[in-house]
Amino acid sequence: MRLLDRLTRADQRTTVLFNRINHCRIPARLFAVVSRLGNGVLWYCIILALPLVEGVVAVRVSLQMVAVGLVSYLLYRWLKRSTGRARPCQAHDGVLHSVAPLDEFSFPSGHTMHAVAFTIILLASYPAWGLAVAPFTVLVALSRMVLGLHYPSDVIAGALIGALMATFSIVLMGAVQ
Repeated sequence: MRLLDRLTRADQRTTVLFNRINHCRIPARLFAVVSRLGNGVLWYCIILALPLVEGVVAVRVSLQMVAVGLVSYLLYRWLKRSTGRARPCQAHDGVLHSVAPLDEFSFPSGHTMHAVAFTIILLASYPAWGLAVAPFTVLVALSRMVLGLHYPSDVIAGALIGALMATFSIVLMGAVQ
């Protein structure tokens, strides 16, 4: 069996395991709320609140988050259209989804990509926010698999892309200053 086939099967088996959590009402609702907040709601609130909480100097970090969010969104849309990977809930009968997908394609996880990128940017300047934001980011990543909307490889790819985008923006901002 080819390596890619083995990885694909492992991805599918792991997705089904995570998705079992979605068959229980309370965890399913919890992950649905986390996913909804990770869709932008929490991040928009943080971006707007950051200068109010940390002072006018934090406007730079908020703008950096907005810029990375926009560039990441464009990359994510292109990747989704280019790969055309079906979501687990569409490709496998045993995968239950309790929230509607935002689009039809799975790869990469945009929720995870943005959560990781925003978290890295925020923590690079304000590490104290990590106690609240880092666990939320982990929950967002988990929610995508639990809800049957993404494979683990989608989430890993989203996290890597988000980390690269954030790191690039931090290096770029350091070079500009």
